[in-house]
Amino acid sequence: MNETIQLPPLCERFFRRERRSVPDARRFASETLAGWGLAGTERADDVLLCVSELVTNALLHGVPPGRQFLLFLRYDGRALRIEVHDSGPGMPRVVEPEGEGGRGLLLVASLSDDWGVRERGLGKAVWCEFAGP
Repeated sequence: MNETIQLPPLCERFFRRERRSVPDARRFASETLAGWGLAGTERADDVLLCVSELVTNALLHGVPPGRQFLLFLRYDGRALRIEVHDSGPGMPRVVEPEGEGGRGLLLVASLSDDWGVRERGLGKAVWCEFAGP
């Protein structure tokens, strides 16, 4: 019997502050996209790359030792939103292409339709959005 599994429009998971959390978060996002029927769509690879970049940035710059981060995915049929919540200080910024250092947010800004940062009571949420499937 073939049944389609319908995931709720919001999926989230906490991950530890460790390197293996990057592929684990990407796998979680991939499984979530599949559950929403978005795996294999034109922008699925871009979504997964943005998940990897946002998670990597959180691990390198936002998650204090001993803490976790939250990966939040929401799809309402019109837009897919990715958020990574951490409890660290500081606000991320896009570096200039010719500057030194990571270019993760530059990739996120280039691949997604919109992105930003919002402060939380403790830390911040860095997010990006992709329009429809």
